[in-house]
Amino acid sequence: MFILETKRLFLREFLLSDAAFLFELNQNPKVLKYTGDVPFASLDEAKNFIKNYTDYSKFGVGRWIMIEKQSYKAIGWCGLKNHNKHFIDLGFRLLESYWNLGYATEAAKACIDYGFSKLNYTEIIGRTMKANFASQKVLEKLGFQYSHIEQVDGLHEAMIYTQQNDKK
Repeated sequence: MFILETKRLFLREFLLSDAAFLFELNQNPKVLKYTGDVPFASLDEAKNFIKNYTDYSKFGVGRWIMIEKQSYKAIGWCGLKNHNKHFIDLGFRLLESYWNLGYATEAAKACIDYGFSKLNYTEIIGRTMKANFASQKVLEKLGFQYSHIEQVDGLHEAMIYTQQNDKK
């Protein structure tokens, strides 16, 4: 079941069958470079991640697999993460071969619109490392404003961007 649809993408919840894709995605050191995450040690670890991913049931939102409509292939993930009702953050990750093609911006815009219009969030934040200029560019394209730098698990000295819900 698809949660969101854009011009070129479908976004849906993780399925156990996505484990091989997530394992592959997280094996690329360039993909993980600015995330603070470590690669899955095995396909079983990726499967366990999906089995134990409770954000959908807990918060009604989470990270969603991005499916390219033309190929019907998983190319990354994007979504909103509810940090125990303290704040909502936008995240995205793509296969390197899909970088700089506008997919992150397209998916992220749909997620932001969903968060503001369907879930009535008042604010969504984006967090990125200082050296991650590509993610900063995506956030700025989406209308996020730089706020400050703070210590974040795995992202020491993360740049924090915010976007307010103008419709509230």
